[in-house]
Amino acid sequence: MQTTEKIVQSYCNYVLGLATIPNVKCDSGQYEIDILAVDPKIYGKEGRFHIECSIHITSGFSKITAIEFSEEKLKERVQKPKQRMSIGFFIERKFDVPEVLAKLKQYGFKKGQYRKVIVADGWTEEAEAIAKKRGILLWDFNQIVMALAKECEKSSKYFDDDALRTIQLLLRAQRKKEKETS
Repeated sequence: MQTTEKIVQSYCNYVLGLATIPNVKCDSGQYEIDILAVDPKIYGKEGRFHIECSIHITSGFSKITAIEFSEEKLKERVQKPKQRMSIGFFIERKFDVPEVLAKLKQYGFKKGQYRKVIVADGWTEEAEAIAKKRGILLWDFNQIVMALAKECEKSSKYFDDDALRTIQLLLRAQRKKEKETS
């Protein structure tokens, strides 16, 4: 599991109160679902989530775009990063693939009865419009990290969760540094 996926899973667990299953491998092909999440208090579409994460440090490839997705361009080394950040990539390779849909069905996620989510470090207006039209939620990774930081700030309990523990230790170091400089 990538660090960013672990952070999103922690957000789902500790901030939203969702039960999660990470890294769900599909039975055929190279497909994988980043996170399945369920709100145990809500039945139906509003309480089920298929979450895909795409966060990159490089600013040139950090936003979801509306460029046209092409399977051929995805095979080109130079084009691959741009293609993987297109809304079409998520629709065609992450959400609407028969292998993914079959695996979702095994977990009781019936077509149209769950929310599709992309977590990213931003998106273009065009990509947002396409996502909205297709019923895909866009979650901002930076807001997720800040929500986790707030969760850590208000709690003094020890977290076994690596993502939360790291944020908790970072906040502690910042407070300590502020005390030393004031």
